[in-house]
Amino acid sequence: QVQLVESGGGLVQAGGSLRLSCAASGRSFAGSIMGWFRQAPGKEREFVAAISSSSGDIYYAYSVEGRFTISRDNGRNTVYLQMNNLTAEDTAVYFCALKVSRVRARAAHYYNYWGQGTQVTVSS
Repeated sequence: QVQLVESGGGLVQAGGSLRLSCAASGRSFAGSIMGWFRQAPGKEREFVAAISSSSGDIYYAYSVEGRFTISRDNGRNTVYLQMNNLTAEDTAVYFCALKVSRVRARAAHYYNYWGQGTQVTVSS
């Protein structure tokens, strides 16, 4: 099994920054695609960003392109999401997810393992 634990969420003012971390254990992290998703109250879970095992393929949702940066450290079994210039629309619970298959995907149902989520609240 895989365990994913997110951290780094919190309350920040609009225009501020946060860095989320997701620590993985229980499976070969290095060979998996890692993704970040978010879910705001009353909305469906949506794709934010994903990174391939080698970090050679990175892709973002249009709404965060240019503001968020996903990265990973395979030696530490950790994936990060640096979030800059945050707005109230970024308020959500953020989840990291692991995808066993190496095929690129944005849909949540393709991801096999999920963390418990971390709350990000942006005040305007």
